[in-house]
Amino acid sequence: MEFLEYVVAGHVATLTLARPAKLNAVSPEMTDEIRATAGQINNDDDVRVIILTGQGKAFCAGSDIEELTSYPTAWKFRDRPDYCDAIRGIRKPVIAAINGYAFGGGLEMAMSCDIRIAATPAQFGAPEITLGWIGGGGMSAFLTHSIGPSNAALMLYTGEPIDSATALRWGLVSHVVEPDALLERANGIAATIAKRAPIAAQTGKLNLRAAHSMTLENSIQYERDLQTVTFATADAQEGIAAFKEKRQPNFEGR
Repeated sequence: MEFLEYVVAGHVATLTLARPAKLNAVSPEMTDEIRATAGQINNDDDVRVIILTGQGKAFCAGSDIEELTSYPTAWKFRDRPDYCDAIRGIRKPVIAAINGYAFGGGLEMAMSCDIRIAATPAQFGAPEITLGWIGGGGMSAFLTHSIGPSNAALMLYTGEPIDSATALRWGLVSHVVEPDALLERANGIAATIAKRAPIAAQTGKLNLRAAHSMTLENSIQYERDLQTVTFATADAQEGIAAFKEKRQPNFEGR
């Protein structure tokens, strides 16, 4: 791959955006690589958790602005393959290790992940309004759910970035650490998740997504149905046996 680095160690895959000279801004070719890698991840049963990060001083600066004029019409632009959709389409838990700038589509990509941790220099912004448009990869919905309507409006209407301390205070990220500790922290979280039952982790992700759009009653019923699915797995029986035998379970994703 030209614009990505992909490494698997144990049950954890690390996907690194590797276009540092462009602040990891995403071109159509890079989008194709992200989409292909997302499909590979979903089809690899050995991979249970993904860490998404960036090279250099940026996590991702969003779409490559210079490439946007390559679409012949606004409608073609609307129907383009989307890298945030690809990240959201990963069925397994995804941790964003945000090492630097997360702007525009880069912020949307980070918010498409399940867990976000940031290095102290990281900045977060929705600068599209400064260029005359708005985000289209879920910016408004993600920000409203993550940081509340007022803070979301502040970011969307001004286009001004926030620092990592503000992102932590507002609930956009779960942890802020020094840069040299970022991947260590991400790998620690990933290793913990990778020890858990893979099917339960994936159904838990489905349930969290559904909880955003369902009524409380429907969400609880859906959760109960998913619980029934997981309870019927071999991993659930292994968990019960391990509890009775006072040992650590060995989950196999069955």
